Amino acid sequence: MSKYPIQKSEAEWKSQLSEEQYRVLRQKGTERPFTGEYNMHFEEGTYTCMACDTPLFKSSTKFDSGCGWPSFDESIDGNVEYIKDTSHGMIRTEILCSNCGSHLGHVFNDGPTQTGQRYCVNSVSIDFDKK
Repeated sequence: MSKYPIQKSEAEWKSQLSEEQYRVLRQKGTERPFTGEYNMHFEEGTYTCMACDTPLFKSSTKFDSGCGWPSFDESIDGNVEYIKDTSHGMIRTEILCSNCGSHLGHVFNDGPTQTGQRYCVNSVSIDFDKK
């Protein structure tokens, strides 16, 4: 049994999400760099989970890291889960929505701000609520 408050079958997720959203959010895929809708998006508001609308990042924490994916230096407390990821011969920290378990991306300790964090997020994993 899943530990996430929102639980859906794979068929339900597939019917709710586009093919690319499903590949990234549910199968831990990655979108191509510099292609995502929110990479160079800097409006005021809140970035939410594409799968369940949970608020994940405030626009005030977003910055241009030059990596090709939306980058944030801080998440909204309690809404992001951190999992050790040893895939692809690397040790990284995967970030998931704590409400539905959807894959968002990874967080790195090389951010340029005072938090030292760089949340590297797939645009397809998030939506935006304008302030």
